[in-house]
Amino acid sequence: MAGTPHPALAGFSPATRGWFAGAFTAPTSAQAGAWRAIGEGSDVLVVAPTGSGKTLAAFLAALDQLTSTPPPAEPKKRCRVLYVSPLKALAVDVERNLRSPLTGIRQEAVRLGLPEPEVRVGIRSGDTPAAERRSLANRPPDILITTPESLFLMLTSATREALTGVETVILDEVHAVAGTKRGAHLALSLERLDELLPRPARRIGLSATVRPVDEVARYLSPQRRVEIVQPPSGKEFDLSVVVPVEDMGELGGSPATDAGKDGERPSIWPSVEERIADLVQSHRSTIVFANSRRLAERLCNRLNEIAYERATGEPLPEEHSPAELMGGSGAAQGAPPVIARAHHGSVSKEQRAQVEEDLKAGRLPAVVATSSLELGIDMGAVDLVVQVESPPSVASGLQRVGRAGHQVGAVSTGVVFPKYRGDLVQAAVVTERMRTGAIESLRVPANPLDVLAQQIVAMTAVDGWQVDELLALVRRAAPFASLPESAFNGVLDMLAGRYPSDAFAELRPRVVWDRVTGTVTGRPGAQRLAVTSGGTIPDRGLFGVFLAGSDPKKGGGRVGELDEEMVYESRVGDVFTLGTSSWRIEDITRDRVLVSPAPGVPGRLPFWKGDQLGRPLELGRAVGAFLREVGSLSEEDARLRLLAAGLDAWAADNVIAYLTEQRQACGHVPDDRTIVVERFRDELGDWRVVVHSPFGAQVHAPWALALSARLSERYGMDAQVMHADDGIVLRLPDADLMGLDLMDQDPARAGLEYDGEQAPVGAADVAFERGEVDRLVTDQVGGSALFASRFRECAARALLLPRRNPGRRTPLWQQRQRAAQLLSVASEFGSFPIVLEAVRECLQDVFDVPGLTELMGDIESRKVRLVEVTTPEPSPFARSLLFGYVAQFLYEGDSPLAERRAAALSLDSRLLAELLGQAELRELLDADVLTELERELQWLTEDRRVKDAEGVADVLRLLGPLTDAELAERGAEP
Repeated sequence: MAGTPHPALAGFSPATRGWFAGAFTAPTSAQAGAWRAIGEGSDVLVVAPTGSGKTLAAFLAALDQLTSTPPPAEPKKRCRVLYVSPLKALAVDVERNLRSPLTGIRQEAVRLGLPEPEVRVGIRSGDTPAAERRSLANRPPDILITTPESLFLMLTSATREALTGVETVILDEVHAVAGTKRGAHLALSLERLDELLPRPARRIGLSATVRPVDEVARYLSPQRRVEIVQPPSGKEFDLSVVVPVEDMGELGGSPATDAGKDGERPSIWPSVEERIADLVQSHRSTIVFANSRRLAERLCNRLNEIAYERATGEPLPEEHSPAELMGGSGAAQGAPPVIARAHHGSVSKEQRAQVEEDLKAGRLPAVVATSSLELGIDMGAVDLVVQVESPPSVASGLQRVGRAGHQVGAVSTGVVFPKYRGDLVQAAVVTERMRTGAIESLRVPANPLDVLAQQIVAMTAVDGWQVDELLALVRRAAPFASLPESAFNGVLDMLAGRYPSDAFAELRPRVVWDRVTGTVTGRPGAQRLAVTSGGTIPDRGLFGVFLAGSDPKKGGGRVGELDEEMVYESRVGDVFTLGTSSWRIEDITRDRVLVSPAPGVPGRLPFWKGDQLGRPLELGRAVGAFLREVGSLSEEDARLRLLAAGLDAWAADNVIAYLTEQRQACGHVPDDRTIVVERFRDELGDWRVVVHSPFGAQVHAPWALALSARLSERYGMDAQVMHADDGIVLRLPDADLMGLDLMDQDPARAGLEYDGEQAPVGAADVAFERGEVDRLVTDQVGGSALFASRFRECAARALLLPRRNPGRRTPLWQQRQRAAQLLSVASEFGSFPIVLEAVRECLQDVFDVPGLTELMGDIESRKVRLVEVTTPEPSPFARSLLFGYVAQFLYEGDSPLAERRAAALSLDSRLLAELLGQAELRELLDADVLTELERELQWLTEDRRVKDAEGVADVLRLLGPLTDAELAERGAEP
């Protein structure tokens, strides 16, 4: 401890200085910069890669303040530091990491003869038991660690008194929320917090590398100056792209090809699995990232099977299938969890905590995870990250690989295994961009009205507001800085029940807007509604999985959760695997699955339906430029260029072979200046048209919408259109079927006839005028399945589809049905805020319509050329695209219909047969039940009695005019 302390520590108390100097040699540049900025008193955004000591950079100044000043006299004002983390696991992690500095500073203070500080740390998240929540409210800790959702709940209840002493707010992993609706929700919660305090709390944001930094700083603190601390990143990455087979082209290019007579299908999976098992066994701790929960479960089981076979020298009984089988959900052998455990959002919190603990301590060789382990959890021992399939974006790739070598100054090692040849190109580009740190830019969503509606209900439920003050507070949050008054008034109108439609009566007013005095107050029940249905994470109607015989009310026995469709396909007695353990289904109730452990028994692998946003346009352009560059080089130069990008020898050979075969088949390789329109007949003799373009699904999705509209308008064709990251696939019905309509055509439309030998759709049909494409997509989006599902989520966020019973699951089909009823009424009003919001979300957050408009402009100005070819069979690029096409139709073909009428599908077919065979439906309805139902609908039952003037208004709106006697009968007092 000899020598002078580091100048960055000069502002700290002797105890803090002494502890730090004893524990570390010197602060990192991120820490030194952060402490300097915090000392100057401004808001601070620290941007640094994982493993640069960001958490301590934010906390040490706050800890120093807490340990060197006595706590406030008033116990309710004791909580002075609020730490908000987007992940529950991260919250627990931070609490664990604060123990060492707190103990160290306390011991140092005692050694120096200073008063012994007593700093309490508390956690409040969805996992906190009720008794603990109550004690946090009554005796607030000095530091409170929480999540955005729990902060919202605290602000919407009496617990908010416990936050009135907050001086510093630390926002961790800001980059993970700033670009989402969850971030918009949090931004409003922070403004509500500032409103409670005598002066606004200072904000310290911690972020991994982001771009543009100014946008994140604006999100963090739009009203005040933000000091950005972004030391040059010295983080080193060792990245490679590995292909474990010599020629990926020989493998089944698509999982849909028939398995042949002998059932053998060449697949890349066995080689990938064996290679990953080798890597796991040669490293201390490995995290394997997969892009879906289902693949994570599969891969985990296969790794354990391989480890078991290697350890015992004998294979597991029963034939098993490689990790990826489309269609059926596949099976697991029931191997003991020798080397790997699964970790994803559908595994219970206890199991996740156990897995994290084992991995940290180095007891568990491998974890197979989805993005659930992507954010800053400190996984001390991990020395390798494996990514199966190309990472979804450069930013998430950096986050994931940053889990290895998490310590300051360590090298992060990552290996990427592409799934098929089309995936290989993106993997090469993403790893190359990861090295240069060229991450995608982030955009704060502008004016999400569903989030606004929810927060207004919550704010007015606990306080009365003046309308202009409410608007001023909302505009202080970055996502709402440009909120038009008309939109704000539209949302208030909707919440005050001003839509003049009887069909909206179910959407009873949530707030009272007194236009004369300009005040807004909550109605009875508004607070309960906000607390039970709040938050922004959409409800997928998942079934909870519990151990049979445990008491879920006490929070025990939760194993995880399963997708509704998986449960509908399961029966009592089935065995499935979840979190690398086998479970036997004992009972399936309305909202939960009861299971008992079935160790060692082979089981089905579960599946979940999730939606992923596709490749962003920036990354698409980079993929296009990469294809153009490699395609223009000689074979030798191309190989050197690929090896320099981090591909192993087989991977480089595969890319070169892929591009060469594509050029032979089509004459062209699509890139950022060439879009290829390829046409061929499929095995049924129907025409397929494939538009090859590297620009990514966010551009292709709106393009596909516009295309299918044009085809049905121009040729009356109902083409099946599917978009993916690498292009668009159209399947056109055959000419024989079409001929019937075309016979009667007006000869004046000559030239548009459908020629059976000539593919009917060409380059001319694919290009749109720059000015018209935006309008076309906007017109079409309202009829798409995407809009229906986004509308459902927006309506739920705006509290228009509240959970009937907060503790119980609302089935997805039921949510869809209620959303469809709401939509049929809402669509009559052009200004209905949630319809506008759902369209905005589709056009701005899901689709990249400006990017599509720009692309069409480039085609018009010949910057990008369209090339048309007809091929005898699909080219290699087309085969890669069809890989996704088959899967899409196995799973997604019914989604638009399902959104519209899923209710009928939920009936159990056996129950239905018994019903129809044994009794007429009307005989099954009990006359007493009908009478009771009528009394309930007429508001005559005890639980529906009118309690106040607002209740009278509700009854009159639902039932129409009533006499005084009728009102009295319903509980109203004259």
